[in-house]
Amino acid sequence: MSRTVLVVDDESQIRTLLRAYLERAGYAVVEAGTGADALNAVQSVDPSIVLLDVGLPDLDGFEVLRTIRRDSDLPTILVTARADEVDTLVGLGLGADDYVTKPFSPREVVARVGTVLRRTDRRGEDAIAEPEHADRLDFPGLVIDAARREVLVDGAPASLSALQFDLLRALASSPGRVFSRIQLLEQVWGYDFYGDERVVDVHIRSVRKALGDNAADPRIIGTVRGVGYRFLLEPAGGR
Repeated sequence: MSRTVLVVDDESQIRTLLRAYLERAGYAVVEAGTGADALNAVQSVDPSIVLLDVGLPDLDGFEVLRTIRRDSDLPTILVTARADEVDTLVGLGLGADDYVTKPFSPREVVARVGTVLRRTDRRGEDAIAEPEHADRLDFPGLVIDAARREVLVDGAPASLSALQFDLLRALASSPGRVFSRIQLLEQVWGYDFYGDERVVDVHIRSVRKALGDNAADPRIIGTVRGVGYRFLLEPAGGR
């Protein structure tokens, strides 16, 4: 069964260009030219992934992404004409899986769609393979339950996107180990990730916020300057 890509852009030429390359790669394509149409398509079509332009004429792409994230972890790649770093960080902080900047190579966009979908497929296969509580990580004040894809902080659920959960789980699987950004990209995003290493920093920031972890004096995720990150907690009951 072919996967469906929802292409959201107010420029019909861009939608047509992306449709041609995506269909050539074997994807089904649905188009939307406004934020409202995009949200309607998410509900009616149930796409596999969204290519979401930031500069839409009604709702901007960030607001569309916020709305999507209230209900689902639908994979979303932002497409933006704004090369400004702040815009990129905002989008990733809202839970975008990746971003591309216009002008872009259509082949690169197709490659990124494939990368994000493979990561999503791998996540689903892991969930099926793991019986309940088979991969539950317990730390003082923190529980990471892979079977339920749930994180509890002092007994209360924390709100993490699917990608942020995978990032936290990767770090927590080896407490004390220092992971470079490249290692985290390979393990969480996939070996063929095309984006910027800074996506790791943005998502670490979001994970810390969700866990109530102070970046200036972290209890859970530490920064190793010039290298990457490490998980600071020891397993409950010791190693």
